[in-house]
Amino acid sequence: MAAENIGALTEAVYYILLALFEPMHGYGIMQNTETLSEGRVRLAAGTLYGALNTMVERGWIRALEEDEGSRKKEYKITEIGKQIFEGEWKRLQELVDNGRAVLEEQK
Repeated sequence: MAAENIGALTEAVYYILLALFEPMHGYGIMQNTETLSEGRVRLAAGTLYGALNTMVERGWIRALEEDEGSRKKEYKITEIGKQIFEGEWKRLQELVDNGRAVLEEQK
């Protein structure tokens, strides 16, 4: 699936992918998202784990092998996930650039 054909990502999915450039478990993803968004985006457990399952199924992220005795499952972004993230980042950048251009014309 090409990154340009998936449509816009939700903020939750965007931040989850961003967090997973480094291996991280669910609670860490929730904390990272809240920190990066300065508290604006808070992921509920149901939202997070539903999104994680969907992204694993799509091949955007993968679950890492668990350490014996650990209950925390860690995830990491895949190359496909990086392409998806980069496509969304470029789309958002275009929105910002276009908005800036129009606003500057109005000054």
